[in-house]
Amino acid sequence: MKKIIVTLGFIALLISCKPETKEKLDDAKNAVGLEIKETIDSAKIKAETTLDSTKIKIESKMDTIVSKGAQKVEDAAQKVKKSIKNNN
Repeated sequence: MKKIIVTLGFIALLISCKPETKEKLDDAKNAVGLEIKETIDSAKIKAETTLDSTKIKIESKMDTIVSKGAQKVEDAAQKVKKSIKNNN
């Protein structure tokens, strides 16, 4: 009889804790969801920053390459002009 009363008391305790446990699980689920969202947002911002930085570096290198290419074309044009003047 004593075991039955203790068992019923234990069952009553579990049943009474169930809504509270559900709330804790919901809170934990929401916290994990929020943490995941914040992590994704943070990663997105870092990726965008890295992409912007890389884009600027590439544009700078392209400007340098175009400038050097233009300089080589001008040098070649000067050589052609000198060659033409020397032949005349």
